[in-house]
Amino acid sequence: MIERDVEQLVHLFDKHRKEDQAIPMQRYMKDHFSFLGIKTPERKELLRQFFSETNLLKTPFQREFVWRLWELEEREFQYAALHYLDKHVTKMNKEELPFMEKLITTKSWWDTVDMLAQKQVGTIVQKHPEWIVEKLNQWAVSENLWLRRSAILFQLKYKDQTDEQLLYHYIKLNAGSKEFFIQKAIGWALREYSKTNPNSVKDFIATNELSKLSIREGSKYI
Repeated sequence: MIERDVEQLVHLFDKHRKEDQAIPMQRYMKDHFSFLGIKTPERKELLRQFFSETNLLKTPFQREFVWRLWELEEREFQYAALHYLDKHVTKMNKEELPFMEKLITTKSWWDTVDMLAQKQVGTIVQKHPEWIVEKLNQWAVSENLWLRRSAILFQLKYKDQTDEQLLYHYIKLNAGSKEFFIQKAIGWALREYSKTNPNSVKDFIATNELSKLSIREGSKYI
């Protein structure tokens, strides 16, 4: 069943392959991934067609479907998996977080990691905060930079429900990092939280040693 659905999507996407568009898309992603050349508006339309022809959105979450797409070479298939995950995000249970960790650490780059962190991880952890002790605290100091980035960003959409102490704790743990994606994540998280509590973020930036990039990004709305 899942194999048939995957083959159907592969066939659909392959029919709309555009080599001339694939090259600049690949370059934009620093040549980390191959592309079919299907831009976002067309991809979304093809996915609407695909899901209307299958029952995938009417059945329980199919982890195997996501993983099969994740294993495919072209990046559009990972984007299709993210689209499917978004449709099931409110139905995800606690047990799905280790699978999200697997996705974050496989074919890792900001385009997939950031979506998983703020949507899937954010939703699961908000419903099951025990994961903070069981997983997120380990992520925040992981050797894997994408797990650290995810720990910093998972509260990105929490607004007034943000655990400020936890956010600042994870940022302090990573403030000395020279890694661009960590510095950028810190700035992004601070900037987003400043929309809810600007005075707190202003005080935090003033009293902590952060990279210039993190300060610049975090101060944009203050």
